[in-house]
This record gives sequence, C-alpha cells and structure tokens, in this order.
Amino acid sequence: MAAATFSFVTPNKFHSHRNLLNSAAESPATSSSKFIARRPTPLAVRNTATKRPKSPAEEEWRVKRQVLQERKVRSVDVKEALRLQNENNFFILDVRPEAEFKQGHPVGAVNVQIYRLIKEWTAWDIARRAAFAFFGIFSGTEENPDFLQSVESKFPKDTKIIVACSSGGTMRPSQNLPEGQQSRSLIAAYLLVLNGYTNVYHLEGGTYAWFKEGLPSESQE
Repeated sequence: MAAATFSFVTPNKFHSHRNLLNSAAESPATSSSKFIARRPTPLAVRNTATKRPKSPAEEEWRVKRQVLQERKVRSVDVKEALRLQNENNFFILDVRPEAEFKQGHPVGAVNVQIYRLIKEWTAWDIARRAAFAFFGIFSGTEENPDFLQSVESKFPKDTKIIVACSSGGTMRPSQNLPEGQQSRSLIAAYLLVLNGYTNVYHLEGGTYAWFKEGLPSESQE
C-alpha cells in the first residue's frame, strides 16, 4: 500500500503568503486587476439578422401614390404607349427581372430590374430565404441596389419614359381597391420622380396587356 504523503507549510512560507495577500489588498492597481472582482463591462451585441432600415421603395403605398399624383405621373394603356413610343420618342423601361424580360418584351424596351434574386448570405438574407421557402418560393427577390444608377447610365433625367412591369398596377381607386394597387412599375416610377426624372409615365395593364393585345414584341432566348 502506497504511503500517504503530506505537505507542510513552514512558518516562513506562511508569513510570506500572508504578506503577499496584504500587499495586494493595499495596492489599488493590483487589487482591482487580480483579486477584487470587476464590475462586468456591458457587451454591445449586434444582431446581424435585424431588418435593415426601410428604403424609399418600401415606403407605404399611400405615400407613393400621393407623390406620383403630385408629380403628374400619368398611366397610359398599351396602345397609347405604343403610339407614344413610335411618334413621340418615348422609351419603355421594363423593370421586370432579367429572365422575364428575355422571355419576351415590347420591341425596343430597355430592361433595368427593380428587384433581383437575393445574392448575399448575411443572417438577414438567410432569414429572408427561409421565409420565402416557407411559402414554397425558392427564388426570393430583393430590391436592386443599382437600379437608379443603371437607369441614369442609360437615360438622361429629361427622357420620356414609360415604366412597365408584368401586371402594371393602378393608381385609380375602385370599390375593392380604394387606393388603387401597387406594382413594381409604380414603385419604379416613384423612385424615378424622387430622383429628378420629369417625364415619367406608367403602363396600365403591364406587359400582360401588351402581349394580350398582340402588340410588337421580341425575345432574347
């Protein structure tokens, strides 16, 4: 059987340890850093999944509609839009996603997508992807941060522009929609007038009505 071993503290060692503790207690710098518990420092925790600040495109539709009316943005049907395009040097700005535009669009239309597929992988973007997937949507979109810059690279501020999307939306009130109905093209028109464009029109009925009327169209497939 192994013999038990004992360690004895000699008087000299005991006094040495006691002196060390006493000197630590008498020294503010040492006591605060080693022997006396500090007050916890608050931690600034950043939640990367927190929603970003609201952009102009996310403004309430009621506010957008009021601005569009104040800036005299007109809605035109597809036949009037074709006439303006042919006779008055109007350009059709198609703000649908690039893939939709390539499948078919009015002849001569220029594409700048106002929304794009979600590209980033931050915590917030992952949460948004999950939310889309919950509803069976696996190609979630986000606002295109380069929308205005791309438009400005193609059109001066005084260009006559007719903004188009799939459905068109409407500013006209109805019994079921007393404030009309928002759409991608109306959001785009709102952003354009906020940024100095002065001749902005809106395509009522969108490209759906354009194709339904059999008006000139082309594809890039």
